[in-house]
Amino acid sequence: MLVARRFVVKGRVQNVGFRFFAERAATLEGVHGWVSNRVDGAVEVFAEGDAAAISRFEAHLRQGPPAARVDDVWMDEDVPSGRASGFKIRS
Repeated sequence: MLVARRFVVKGRVQNVGFRFFAERAATLEGVHGWVSNRVDGAVEVFAEGDAAAISRFEAHLRQGPPAARVDDVWMDEDVPSGRASGFKIRS
């Protein structure tokens, strides 16, 4: 089943390679979408894919890379488009 979720990850998640970590995790799990730094210091992620793959991807986000400290992950269901391809790091 195709699902889409939007995540906001808070903590020490900028300038620690979090976006590159998310891109690698998405590629590993076969998830499509994007990741971007927010002006408030959080990282925002849109992910679309198989429900099980999205769950595994979320577990990666909750852990983060070694230099990060994830304090909170907000998640909201979104509407899958079925058109997403690849995973991009947005500036």
